[in-house]
Amino acid sequence: MDPIYLDHNASAPLRPEAARALADTAARVFGNASSAHAFGAEARAALSRARKQVASLAGIAPDALVFTSGATESNNTVLRQVPSGTGVVTSATEHPSVLEEVAPLRARGVRVTVLDVERDGRLDPRRFADALTPGTALASVQWANSETGVTQPIAALARAAAERGVAFHCDAAQALGKLPLELGALAIDYASLSAHKLGGPKGAGALYVRPGAAFAPLLRGGAQERGRRAGTENVPAIAGFGAACDAARDELAKGAERLRALRDSLWRGIERAIPDVVRNGSAEHVLPHVLDVSFAGASGEALVEALDLEGIAVSTGAACHSGSTEASPVLRAMGVSEELAASALRFSLGPGNDAAQIEHVLARLPELVARVRRARAA
Repeated sequence: MDPIYLDHNASAPLRPEAARALADTAARVFGNASSAHAFGAEARAALSRARKQVASLAGIAPDALVFTSGATESNNTVLRQVPSGTGVVTSATEHPSVLEEVAPLRARGVRVTVLDVERDGRLDPRRFADALTPGTALASVQWANSETGVTQPIAALARAAAERGVAFHCDAAQALGKLPLELGALAIDYASLSAHKLGGPKGAGALYVRPGAAFAPLLRGGAQERGRRAGTENVPAIAGFGAACDAARDELAKGAERLRALRDSLWRGIERAIPDVVRNGSAEHVLPHVLDVSFAGASGEALVEALDLEGIAVSTGAACHSGSTEASPVLRAMGVSEELAASALRFSLGPGNDAAQIEHVLARLPELVARVRRARAA
């Protein structure tokens, strides 16, 4: 069988529609979007078209969208504008581009509260609301976790923040194109988006800024993006981002249903054929294409290597933690033991996966788990 890619949360394969838009724009639209001549106008038109495509999938007005290099830049942009002397509330399972801003924020006098999550990976809305004390300027909570796929009660959290006059930021990189999003209808002030998580090019992303929300650019030195993000726009990548959003929107409902069925089939097969397995995170509040499983007594890293030799690509967790020897910080924050966290695999499916591939994985996985367990016990 051809190689099987089950690591879409790390980076999804480039969609054909995105590849065509990327290549066509790179070859044909070479003007600077800030130039006044016809070549510049052509680049501006490409940006405008992509802005509408991304905004449509996110459920926002196009003018509220700022193109960036990705969700990491978008997250940093929001967090670094928090004034000294105020407070920030976030969760212990956020992306590193949020959590690694905690120390710099504290160093400049920002009070940061990092909330624990429940055993299923979700925040308790009441504890979240109680943490929004006077002086809190921003709350930042991801929509869906990149490792477990667990989704947060974003509407309730954003509403609680709004009721207390606290700006709300959501890292929606893993949710865009996977769940129906109507960001503009919620009490969300900022939302971070990424192209390559849904089959667009790497190096393109966006930040939603609610009209009227306070905003300070991270990058200065030009009037691009209406003065909100300096630097010449990467028009080809942005065009690919837009095309990927169009394709994701067209398949959203049926695609999610199909992937959920495949994911559930994978879990049933694992649970039936392999002893001592634990599913990590909520089985109800989770992205339809993600399954995180701990194989007690096995090394997650060794399983990744063994599966890779079989032509099956999975991961032990977020790609941003790749190379780290510590057990998943996300799973540890959920109360998972260090041993179980170190034995976890993340399976994240996408449009190119089918039932035959899942059957092949289930045919090989039990033997590989048994082998890795024996090697560890020896």
